[in-house]
This record gives sequence, C-alpha cells and structure tokens, in this order.
Amino acid sequence: MSNKIEIDKDKRKALILAIKTYFAQEREENLGDLSSALILDFFIEKIAPEFYNQGDLDSYKYMNEKIGDLLEIQKY
Repeated sequence: MSNKIEIDKDKRKALILAIKTYFAQEREENLGDLSSALILDFFIEKIAPEFYNQGDLDSYKYMNEKIGDLLEIQKY
C-alpha cells in the first residue's frame, strides 16, 4: 500500500484550474499549467498529509464515541 496521496485525472485538472484562477484573481498573476501543477504537487506532498491525518484522527475519535454509545444500549 502506498502512502502517497493520489488524485484522479479529472480532479487534478480541476485543482490546477482552481490554482490558476486563484492566482489570477487574488495576485493578478497568470500561471501556466506547469507552474500550477508544481504548486499542486507541493501541497499534495507537504500539506495534504496533515489534513489527511487530522481527518483520520477525527474519524477515530468519532468512532470511539459511537462505540461507547453502543455499550449504553446493553440490556441487563
């Protein structure tokens, strides 16, 4: 199993477009596809794992709460 976060082709294109749009609107810079793809790759490599790990931790906490709730419905 790979630890690398992968994005499908269509979602990657949409994210590259979002980066280009952001830079055009917020910074008045016109980025090409390559520059935008490199920025996306940077975020996927350096930042996305932090969000993934936080989501994993949040899911773990949620599931533990629900398992605790399950024990409360026991009948004696």
